[in-house]
Amino acid sequence: MVASLSHGQARDRVADIPVIDLAPYMSGEPGALPHAAKELREALETIGFFIIINHGVPRELIAQTFAEAKRFHAQPMDVKTALRMNEHNNGYMAMGRYAVWTSDVNDNDKPDLNEAFFLRRERQPNDPLLQSGRLYVGPNRWPENLDGFRERVLQYTDAMDELSRQLMPICATALDLPPDYFDAAFAESQFTFRLSHYPPVAAEVNQFGIAPHTDANFLTFLAQTDVPGLQVRMPDGTWQDVPYIPDSYAVNSGDMMHRWTNGRFKSTPHRAVPPVGSDRYAIPFFLGPHIDTLIECLPTCQGPGRPPRFEPMTYDAYLHWWYKANYDASLQDDLDDTAGD
Repeated sequence: MVASLSHGQARDRVADIPVIDLAPYMSGEPGALPHAAKELREALETIGFFIIINHGVPRELIAQTFAEAKRFHAQPMDVKTALRMNEHNNGYMAMGRYAVWTSDVNDNDKPDLNEAFFLRRERQPNDPLLQSGRLYVGPNRWPENLDGFRERVLQYTDAMDELSRQLMPICATALDLPPDYFDAAFAESQFTFRLSHYPPVAAEVNQFGIAPHTDANFLTFLAQTDVPGLQVRMPDGTWQDVPYIPDSYAVNSGDMMHRWTNGRFKSTPHRAVPPVGSDRYAIPFFLGPHIDTLIECLPTCQGPGRPPRFEPMTYDAYLHWWYKANYDASLQDDLDDTAGD
């Protein structure tokens, strides 16, 4: 069953973060595309966060994926560390080993209080990118003792990849571009999927579930749960909990969107605080374009008095810098020494 909540109902429950009802657009109603694009443009120019409802991803599939996250992290530590993160940053990352050290939002000097399992697009053995040996294009690491885990997780990432492609005409229209402008860049997106576990542990001063940061990618989709944790920094500088709406996604733009739009669309700081009293699980889907996409100022985001602010660079180049600086897989090399801790 897919979420069915009217825009008015959701708007009554959210004071500051826009809610975009995708039902008219998904059903092809006349005028729905420019209307949704206007809402997205206003959200990303002012806050950088919005919530989508009636998105078409089945409720049962979302619940199943949360269950898989819980099942993975319930395994013994030595089983998880056997899948330690590889050089492509796919696999298991233990708690307390990383943070976004390059953040210009906060002086992040303590590691984050969550553990996570990462994967990217699953590629066939004859895939040219997989065969190239380049970083961040695979292979994924999969547990051998969790029957159905791989199949269920890939079912979810397929659904999210499809949802992201459906939203590309909205993003393009919001930027006064032809609706199909981003289609080629996202035909084979470079996404990262993360199954995270936040235990209810005490944080030290200036320590977080995830420390304040901006995302490196284009758009992030976070299926919402009733366990709070995600906070967004509002335009006035205050931190606000992202309100919970059942069967919705919290969506934010990242650094690639910010660079591509010449700063027109925000890459908004956010963080996660450790939960209180119960474990929190999160399944964020980080969407980026094809790894070789050149990110350069869009034609509608520059002009007289508004020159390009950022040097053109490929998404691949940005990922190399960002992952090496923040999620260095070599920091997981000694996990066998601590598996019993």
